[in-house]
Formats: sequence, C-alpha cells, structure tokens
Amino acid sequence: MIGEKIRKIRIIKGYSQEYIADLLEISQSAYSDIERGKTKINLERLREVALIFELDVNYIMNFHENQFSTKTIQTNSKEIDNEERIVEVFDIERELYKEQIANLKNEIAYLRSKLDKNKS
Repeated sequence: MIGEKIRKIRIIKGYSQEYIADLLEISQSAYSDIERGKTKINLERLREVALIFELDVNYIMNFHENQFSTKTIQTNSKEIDNEERIVEVFDIERELYKEQIANLKNEIAYLRSKLDKNKS
C-alpha cells in the first residue's frame, strides 16, 4: 500500500504529518487519510510528496525499509558532521566576541581613569 510506504518514509525522515501537510497545502487529517489509504493519492500528489522527501516517485512506490536505511544513515551522518562544524565555528566566534568585549571593557576602564586624572 503506497500510503503505508509514505508513512514509513516520513517517519524515517523525521517529519511530522503536520509538516508534510503544510507543505502540500492540505490539512493534517487529509494527509493522514492518504497515509492510511482512506484517500487514494494521485500521481501529481505523489510527485509532490517525492519532492518533499527528496526521492524519486519510483523509489517510493518500490520502497522497502531496509533499502532506505543505509543511504539515510550516510546522508544524516554528513549532515551531522556539517552541523557539528557549524556549532564549532559559532563557539569559536562566541569566544572571540567575549575576548573582544573584555578588551573593550578594559579599554573603557583605562580611558575613564585617564579622563578622571585629566579632570583633577
């Protein structure tokens, strides 16, 4: 059943029904009906779902859970590596900003002390 395949792929991808329904511009309950097989999905809607999942329509139609996992794990691993690098860069930038703020505070304190001496 195509609806069941779509549901399994959605779960593997980590998407909620609400998220997919919003992208398809339908209600969550209408999307749920597609997954449960209550509503037959036409080819155009299947193409839209495939686009969201970044998969080929034929891949969805011939989907088996075990064939999907290796590719997904590799893709997710690359995404996690990229996210970790981004977090690392942000952490470095945050530390640099903290140092810059500390230096500016020291400079302000120094300039204030100079200003106070000149006032005397």
